[in-house]
Amino acid sequence: MRVKHKKWADPLIAAHPEMMVTNAAEWKGKWQQRFEKQQPIHLEVGMGKGQFIIGMAKAHPECNFIGLEIQRTVAAIALKKALSEEPLPNLQLICGDGEDLDTFFEPREIDRMYLNFSDPWPKKRHAKRRLTYKTFLANYQDILKDQGAIELKTDNMGFFEFSLQSMNNYGMHFDGVWLDLHNSEENEHNVETEYEQKFAAKGQPIYKLTAHFE
Repeated sequence: MRVKHKKWADPLIAAHPEMMVTNAAEWKGKWQQRFEKQQPIHLEVGMGKGQFIIGMAKAHPECNFIGLEIQRTVAAIALKKALSEEPLPNLQLICGDGEDLDTFFEPREIDRMYLNFSDPWPKKRHAKRRLTYKTFLANYQDILKDQGAIELKTDNMGFFEFSLQSMNNYGMHFDGVWLDLHNSEENEHNVETEYEQKFAAKGQPIYKLTAHFE
């Protein structure tokens, strides 16, 4: 969903290069330098307004987290939210396109990835735009370390089924599949996104999978 551009967004992004990266390709292979400690790097593609990636950074100080968002105003909202928290030395944000991951990261630079409530692109002719289409999976495989996992959450059953099939056809191994996350043991340490809270409040089941490349 497109968010109307806010006049304050660009100045805020420009004022905080220590946390918000707009030239991600220049940091390829050097992301650990942007964190206080060298730790496993976890990447969320499509962080939205940042609730999940900020929550994960707070809950897991033993990992470094990067949130990527293509919409500048949405990325600025996430930045504003992050700046309102206590300092998070294990969090970095990128304003950029998820299609460019191989230009942003070196092979095997990322330990884990998150795809949360990605655009389902429901029309068949738009299948290639879905973030679990085989060309995207090839990009993920390149930047993830061996056995690096992908976690996916969505409220869209069609997109979930497509993702299961696409990942299976690509030869990925499933570590877990949940058809009702919030009513499962997996929910015990679940960090919610904004969309997740909205849909769950309406009684919509949340689907989740975790898979890794062989």
